[in-house]
Amino acid sequence: MKVIICGAGQVGWQIARHLSGERNDVTVVDSDADLVRRATETLDVQGVAGFASYPDVLDRAGARDAEMIIAATHSDEVNMVTCQVAHSVFGINRKVARLRSQSYLDAIYSDLYRREHMPIDVVISPEKEVASAALQRLSAPASFDTEIFMDGEAHLLGITIDTDCPVVNTPLRQLTDLFSTLRAVVVGVRRDGSLFAPEAKDQLFVGDDCYVFTHRDDIARTLEIFGKKSSKQDRVVLVGGGNVGLAVAQALESGERRVRAKMIEKSRICAEKAAEALERTIVLNGDGLDAALLAEAGIARADAMLAVTDDDKTNMLACVRAKAEGCDYVIALINDPTLVPLMTPLGIDAYINPRATTVSSILRHIRHGRVRAVYSIGDAEAEVIEAEVLSTSPVAGKLVSEIDFPEGALIGMLRKGDKVMRPLGSTRIDEGDVMALFVLAEDVPNVEQLMQVSIDFF
Repeated sequence: MKVIICGAGQVGWQIARHLSGERNDVTVVDSDADLVRRATETLDVQGVAGFASYPDVLDRAGARDAEMIIAATHSDEVNMVTCQVAHSVFGINRKVARLRSQSYLDAIYSDLYRREHMPIDVVISPEKEVASAALQRLSAPASFDTEIFMDGEAHLLGITIDTDCPVVNTPLRQLTDLFSTLRAVVVGVRRDGSLFAPEAKDQLFVGDDCYVFTHRDDIARTLEIFGKKSSKQDRVVLVGGGNVGLAVAQALESGERRVRAKMIEKSRICAEKAAEALERTIVLNGDGLDAALLAEAGIARADAMLAVTDDDKTNMLACVRAKAEGCDYVIALINDPTLVPLMTPLGIDAYINPRATTVSSILRHIRHGRVRAVYSIGDAEAEVIEAEVLSTSPVAGKLVSEIDFPEGALIGMLRKGDKVMRPLGSTRIDEGDVMALFVLAEDVPNVEQLMQVSIDFF
């Protein structure tokens, strides 16, 4: 498939890496020649320097025979015009756009703005994706990372091993014996900054960050076994009232549970805008690093605090201050993945990477077929791939114990029909089964070949 990706920033680069790795014909377009050069030098892609919305630039990128265009520049207007030009001038069949402005989102999804006027097949809103990720983090507050697979039946939880963990220093094979009915599998472990797929003989040590697949109904039990307590997040403090903070607050207000939220926003204009848009959320104008203002927001009694300003360091410091003031659970919005290793030393419980959530969302929306979902772990160090087993795949008809997966790959959960289960060595993999696999980045091509994954779009 021939795909044009407009925008060579972190989001565009990651999408290009995924799609080019799946042997698609990818061309990257960006007005910054240095970003285009970086993409062409590090990825198997072609590059064109220029404004993505210009017809002559898209023509040079091969738009006349392209099957899909993904507009992921930093400008909503450029992304929309790019899709319009791709549709009207070149007749590109599938168009995906990243849009941030709520005003555009409201218009495009309304009856006044039908598809024939703005031909975008899939709209991705980073703010909505971050809000969704925040709600996931709040639903499992004992974990530092969460993601949903298999239509919500399987959950990936990131769990830090503390001194009071009951299974510390226990070989993983013994966990299966001790908790035979538990539908949970440890698929990844980060130790001393290094991420690896554990073997049955490996143990979990204090300080490890482990990734665990579990069935939806076994989340509470899984957390308990790993020494974590499940608790409801009824009182939440938000630091940051921009687009992301507003989207999170609105999601909290529209949720099934009645969450009492308070927001702190430094800009008076943004605070007033947020106050007008929100119904139940109390908005305070001031600095989220101010201990007195945090106390006024009730930080000591809050179940959770989310720092979602547009500055990573402010978010991290706000979380540290909130912890010092008595808040048990803090989440930081982090754009720079190199700052993630500082989370644990600073006592920050969880983080949200908007770029990773946007990339995962775009890949999830444009894929339709054998690959159901892809989720990026850390700084693209590993991926979780949900894929259907083909009849021609070497794994079809084999027992799990007979499959020659690379060392960096593990099956986390298996779906047979409508039943989601923990795979055992004696489990037979059949055509039509859906597998959720944890795969280190360097082993992704081998796993794709082993699965004989066929990528279909829409």
